[in-house]
Amino acid sequence: MKKLLIFFFLSSLSFAQNANRKFVSETFENGYTKILVSDGTYYIKIISDKIIETSFVPKGENFTKKSDLVVPVSIPKFDISSSNTQNELNIKGKNIAIKIQKTPFQISYFYKNNLITSEKLGYLKRKHIALENVKGNITADSTEVLQFNISSNEVLYGGGARALGMNRRGNKLALYNRAQYGYETRAELMNFCIPLVLSSNLYAIHFDNAAIGYLDLDSKKENTVEYETISGRKTYQILVGDTWDELLKNYTDLTGKQPLPPRWAFGNFSSRFGYHTQEQVEKTIKKFEDDKIPVDAIILDLYWFGKTIQGTMGNLDWDKDNFPNPEKMISDLNAKGVKTVLITEPFILTTSSKWQETVSKNVLATTTQGKPATWDFYFGNTGIVDIFKPEGKDWFWNVYKNLIKQGIQGVWGDLGEPEVFPSFANTAAGKADEVHNIYGHYWAKLIAEGYQKDFPKIRPFILMRAGYSGSQRFGMIPWSGDVSRSWGGLQSQTEIALQMGMQGMAYMHSDLGGFAGDYYDTELYTRWLQYGVFNPIFRPHAQEEVASEAVYKDVDTKNIVRKAIELRYQMLPYNYNLAYENTTKGTPLMRPLLFEEPQNKALLAKSDGYLWGNDFLVYPITEKGQTQKEVYFPKNSNWYDFYSGKKYVGGSTELIYLNKNNIPTFVRGNVFYPMTKLVQNTNEYSNSDLDLHFYFDGQKSSEREFYFDDGKTTETINDTKNHEILNCSTELIKNLFSIRLESKTANQEILSQGKKGTIFIYKFQNQPKKITSNGSKVDYTYNAKTKLLEIKYNHSSYQTDLKIIF
Repeated sequence: MKKLLIFFFLSSLSFAQNANRKFVSETFENGYTKILVSDGTYYIKIISDKIIETSFVPKGENFTKKSDLVVPVSIPKFDISSSNTQNELNIKGKNIAIKIQKTPFQISYFYKNNLITSEKLGYLKRKHIALENVKGNITADSTEVLQFNISSNEVLYGGGARALGMNRRGNKLALYNRAQYGYETRAELMNFCIPLVLSSNLYAIHFDNAAIGYLDLDSKKENTVEYETISGRKTYQILVGDTWDELLKNYTDLTGKQPLPPRWAFGNFSSRFGYHTQEQVEKTIKKFEDDKIPVDAIILDLYWFGKTIQGTMGNLDWDKDNFPNPEKMISDLNAKGVKTVLITEPFILTTSSKWQETVSKNVLATTTQGKPATWDFYFGNTGIVDIFKPEGKDWFWNVYKNLIKQGIQGVWGDLGEPEVFPSFANTAAGKADEVHNIYGHYWAKLIAEGYQKDFPKIRPFILMRAGYSGSQRFGMIPWSGDVSRSWGGLQSQTEIALQMGMQGMAYMHSDLGGFAGDYYDTELYTRWLQYGVFNPIFRPHAQEEVASEAVYKDVDTKNIVRKAIELRYQMLPYNYNLAYENTTKGTPLMRPLLFEEPQNKALLAKSDGYLWGNDFLVYPITEKGQTQKEVYFPKNSNWYDFYSGKKYVGGSTELIYLNKNNIPTFVRGNVFYPMTKLVQNTNEYSNSDLDLHFYFDGQKSSEREFYFDDGKTTETINDTKNHEILNCSTELIKNLFSIRLESKTANQEILSQGKKGTIFIYKFQNQPKKITSNGSKVDYTYNAKTKLLEIKYNHSSYQTDLKIIF
């Protein structure tokens, strides 16, 4: 859909005003070190051995402890020591420390006795700020700034969803969530702005404030990081880690972990802008069935509540002319294993059927006179639901509650930047510019909390186009907005997904095939969907001029894409385990190569290839007619072509010749990865049907664990009776190769279902003499030419030991 864009601009005309900051005194109270200085007070708290929080409160202001962005933390229960000299105050945890130099005043942060970063000018004010917004020019008295020193060699990441290149150093990034329709290879401002800086030196600075502003990543080349805002908390957290995995765990400990999505969310979506009628919805799903292409959900765009794009937004109820029996439609789809997802927006047009209701119930944002705030945008004259007001939150949730009772199983929140939110509008939580960036954040929160209250056993699916730091803890599934349906649009997607995964939003994905425009290119479409196989969400979506669904493509394209979709389903057990790792550890599903080799400078700014989980190496094809691709293979393992089995030595760079049927994909040697049999949708999936694949690489041992549960109910992770973890380990001693499968569960019913399938061992160089399972001889097949060993197995107890003697 075409979007109206908002232009946001900040400029500064003055210099810092805090050169004379003087140390006055220090006290310790309620877990904080309180540092009084000449122009305000610092409150410093060691949250954990890897996280420090610092707040500056200027004179005349009160300390606001409440955060919109981070989860509440208790006073630490570990030892903290301090030392005080005439010119220096030191506060120390186990490995993390803060040094306060009294004259000249400066705060520095250390980890394991190494300097992480330090305040440069720290807090300062700037004057004469102009903000150009949708309603014209507004003059602000000043902005507030937090300024830090960085070293000359750091690569910087963060700032949310942007297309700038992986190294974002040198950019000044506006913090103002805004859609960019039809973007391609460069997009400086997009739907997800996150006030987070991550450094290649394995630390991060998170600015704990929601108001609009800027994040300057050394744009003036002065070795400086700067956060600038119009108002709000002057609070930041410094986080460290010994590895990228640990750093992201600490960040998601701070801002919240993503709940486990329902298993069906890892299937194929049927989606377009949009399905106009109930008949069209039913015919599309019937075509997926007839073509035997797996599908798990269908997404209905604007037309479910209105016949036209303009003038109907805010109806939030079925257009009964075109959807005469929605309850039956949803029920019939559910019976086929297909979930229904509906688009919603927070805008209530003055022409919508619900306008008078929202006015009378006082659920809208207001003017300073207390009247509903209205303005014009692409879809019509509108107000917006004040989701920060209890009445607005309850009213909006009741809309969703009624739809969920009708049978929908997913919610799509669109335009939640919000797309147009003039500065004159007021909410219960503050002015528009103060809450703009967290509107989508709190929108997802009200849906998540509504589910917890009224549907506590159901895992929500909450697809959202805008959010902020910490939005992942509400189960938000983000996507990258209205990307151009072009090769340029495809080229930016890996960077956006990798960056957002590093910032806690691990389910960032794109409209597969591209959204904006009527460009028709079957090669682009197939390459985008082949890339999508190794994405958190597999959701083709586009403007309807060119169909987004595989079933409406020509025969050749359909057959290629069918294989990609089938592979997506065969990988369900592997992909679902990645979701478990993200929920429990904060590790993203898509991982930059720098995670594997953090000291390899050549990888610090690369996004042309990535790791899908720990054990798949993927290189998307993003250029038309490309016949070769240069691939670097991380050095800690050997890698095997997923389709041909060809071996590549870790640490090498090879030129790979391409074919139209797949993109370059490789698996790590000497570890198990699981796959399952093909199903039409996840309703037919069974945890018991499990094939295990292994490239024999001569390593002495290996170990992997895989998580299984029912895929739909909540609290399975926290209840050992409702999930199973399968540990798969190997050991090689001379001519004996041992495989152990060990189940960790407290549920005898789960255990009795067991696991059965085939163990495929590739590159096994010797004909086995005997293979036993728990002491009993088992049959196998061995192909001496291909070196493939296949063993049928049946794991129906806590432990299965396979011994291969060769």
